[in-house]
Amino acid sequence: MKNNRLIAHAGKVSCGIIISRFLGYIRDILIAIAFGTTTCADSFYIAMKIPNLVRCLFGENSFAIAIIPVFSEYLNKHSKKETQEFLNVVFTLLVLILILISIFGIVLSPIFIKLIAVGLKHNTTKILLTIEITKLIFPSIIFVALSAFLVSVLNTLNSFFIPAVAPSISNVLEILYLFTTSYIIFCVDNMKIKGLAISFVIGSLLYFIIQYLEFKHLGWKLRLNFNFKNTGLKKVILFMIPSILGVAVEQINVFIDSNCASFLTQGSITALYYATRIMQLPLSMIGLAFASVLFPIMSKAYLTNDLQTFKQELNYAIRMTNFILFPASIGLMFIGLPLVKALFEYGNFNNTASIMTNKALFYYALGLPAFAGSKLLNNAFYSSKDTKIPVKISILSMIIHVLLCLILIKFMDIRGLALATSISSYFNFIFLILYLKTKIGKFGLKKICVAAIKSLFASIISVIIAKLFIYSHLYFTIRLLPLIIITIILSCIIFILISYILNNEELKEMIKYINIKRLIRKE
Repeated sequence: MKNNRLIAHAGKVSCGIIISRFLGYIRDILIAIAFGTTTCADSFYIAMKIPNLVRCLFGENSFAIAIIPVFSEYLNKHSKKETQEFLNVVFTLLVLILILISIFGIVLSPIFIKLIAVGLKHNTTKILLTIEITKLIFPSIIFVALSAFLVSVLNTLNSFFIPAVAPSISNVLEILYLFTTSYIIFCVDNMKIKGLAISFVIGSLLYFIIQYLEFKHLGWKLRLNFNFKNTGLKKVILFMIPSILGVAVEQINVFIDSNCASFLTQGSITALYYATRIMQLPLSMIGLAFASVLFPIMSKAYLTNDLQTFKQELNYAIRMTNFILFPASIGLMFIGLPLVKALFEYGNFNNTASIMTNKALFYYALGLPAFAGSKLLNNAFYSSKDTKIPVKISILSMIIHVLLCLILIKFMDIRGLALATSISSYFNFIFLILYLKTKIGKFGLKKICVAAIKSLFASIISVIIAKLFIYSHLYFTIRLLPLIIITIILSCIIFILISYILNNEELKEMIKYINIKRLIRKE
């Protein structure tokens, strides 16, 4: 696949993610207004962590790792009938596993909550509320995980926009619920937060339905098939076992952060959540967009022994990701506090909550390029059907993360947790590069490093100039949100100019893609 086609598909994913994240942001604002960093908010976000873990284990991450290489093989080497049977068998087993997990999850919720939030053991009210919310949310994993399964299948079939935008439906339902209960039908906070959990479950069901309609539109269907001796299913299971371990390690890191944060000031867990949400917007729009598109491309290239395409596409994706994420990372570090204030400081979310969130955001932003780079490199291993190396490296990185959390939290409180996450991600990124080089040979590291240095230099200069100009002239004359928008626009203009002067190849590629798109429209 040519580079401009890669950009086109990544652009579709980014558009879908922007819509979904924007609606998610509106939902988060309404939650912040309604609950701020109170007990209800902390309970809700703790309760969401367990279903999110199960969703990742049996959903979008591990299942994508397991399904895309095998599904790509079936599309290239088997008939449609055999491929359909393979999908049905995998779907059937997944449904059975998810139902059992949901039942056990609801029954064992009290134990899980006490394990992931040790610092709350003396706060009986918060623990009981968290357990109740967890029980309400748990059934959502069935629909979310099945949707994630369909996302992997649809991406392999070159359908990217619908899978990226479909999660918006859950956000829409939650927004309607929060607006209704905050401004039309008033109720106590405990009841309101439980209703929010129920609206999330309903939204998850609709998320699955939208994905399935797109899947059916492409000429496929899902039926129960209990032929668990299917060869493809065995391959998926073999890939899934180590991939589940890899994803589990990532989620353990999240639980470690939450556990440590539960010993800090009230609201620390919620502050970490909001900081992560802001950081994840550029990460999802760029890093995960490229990773989603690149995975099936590299799987196909590896299947056809086209190692040159494999290396070229990986190199290009890393360079383009760095080109966009370096300015995003530096920007979040420089204008984090006014951004948090503009986005969330309403209702019960006060100045103290903004400062706490910004402390975490600054150090999370530091690791933004490493988070995205690790995702791309992991997919390079997975597409070549190597799941062991990423797991070993992620376990090593987790150990580093735990040690850093225990050390840094003593001196830096919530900032130490975010910094530990970023540092361990860079270790993970570097280890992946070194091992991948021994596996596939050279893939243009020098070119990647030169491009990264240029992007980093342009990012620092552009953000500093924009911040100095805007803050010295306009800080006391206009409102905060317009100020941030002007700062971002000015930073982007300066970044593009400096990149042009530095003869940045990634900028040329983007301009080339835009020009090609214009020519196609004229024809």
